[in-house]
Amino acid sequence: MTKDSTQRFSNKVQDYIKYRPDYPPEVLTYLCKKTGLSETSTVADIGAGTGIFTRHLLNLGCKVYAIEPNTEMREAADTMLKKAYPNYISINAPANNTTLKDHSIDLIVCAQAFHWFNTQEARAEFQRILKPKAQATLIWNNRQVNTDNFSKDYDQLLREKTADYNEVNHQKLSPDDFKAFFKEGKYEKMIFPSYQEFDEAGFLGRANSSSYVPSADAVFQQLLKDIFQRHQVNGMVKFHYDTEVYTGEV
Repeated sequence: MTKDSTQRFSNKVQDYIKYRPDYPPEVLTYLCKKTGLSETSTVADIGAGTGIFTRHLLNLGCKVYAIEPNTEMREAADTMLKKAYPNYISINAPANNTTLKDHSIDLIVCAQAFHWFNTQEARAEFQRILKPKAQATLIWNNRQVNTDNFSKDYDQLLREKTADYNEVNHQKLSPDDFKAFFKEGKYEKMIFPSYQEFDEAGFLGRANSSSYVPSADAVFQQLLKDIFQRHQVNGMVKFHYDTEVYTGEV
């Protein structure tokens, strides 16, 4: 992770916890079949953030090293997880220097985080800490931008009125990026659909959980409210996602 990226969510933590989408249960089922993930696995959740995916791994029974360099996000995860899960180990470290032992990890998970990493440095670190033949999985809740008029208008607003949405959007990653990252360019991609429904307060919270949304800009916040009012049905709008999962050896 670059120095800048580790600080981007420092003032977004509460919105992130409350409004970011969870991951479909099918993702964990798939990983158990694909990677051998089980209650005996030792997992590195790199870029663990506030621990949304970490909790699923802990509920399975895994020993989880939650690697997160952002203080506010890591402390939020610690508050929610440390007392409840003895197999949770919180580490203040970046993706390219996890401090974990050589060849000690059964699976690496990066949920909504990999696009912040220096890819080549992270790849070298992943190779160092993974056990032989062990795999890494990169996961994103990919918000659909053309599902309906609401999704189109919301995406257009982000593209036109935020400073760096186009720069930091993880959807800029291409198949060539994944081929360069995974061993011999081989990986498996799976997609699991999901959605969230929000009233106006929830919609604003979901929007403001994104690093590129100017939550203190009153004009932008009014534009968000305008979009909600144009597209709400019975006081609700819906975000559609494709949860994309990329898995392979590194």
